[in-house]
Amino acid sequence: MGHGAGGKIAGKLFRFQDFEIWKKAIEIGNKLLDIADDMEKRRLYRFAEQIRGASLSISNNISEGSGSSSNKEFANFLNIAKRSAFENANMVIVFEKRGLITSKAKDELLKELEEECKMISGFIRSLKK
Repeated sequence: MGHGAGGKIAGKLFRFQDFEIWKKAIEIGNKLLDIADDMEKRRLYRFAEQIRGASLSISNNISEGSGSSSNKEFANFLNIAKRSAFENANMVIVFEKRGLITSKAKDELLKELEEECKMISGFIRSLKK
């Protein structure tokens, strides 16, 4: 894809769409939203609502932060995204302990959330250079 005005890549409206941390957050979010849908089918509405909000918070904060006027402000949003990943990890552990998701699903999600946290930390370091 060619570059348009202002260094933006043609066809991409927002710079966050090119960030690997955002793409990974969307992947994880989709898996967590599937869990939320399953919770809702089981009439566990509070769990569904909680995981739905937290799952979207990772990618929402990355995208919102990318519109910041400074790297320091962007880093603050990225820290919130990372804390949201921790919140999701906690819920995944609780859900597995309650028999609401499998041990395999928990392990896979925790691995992905850990990778996301490492990627976000690396991105924050790159902003400080």
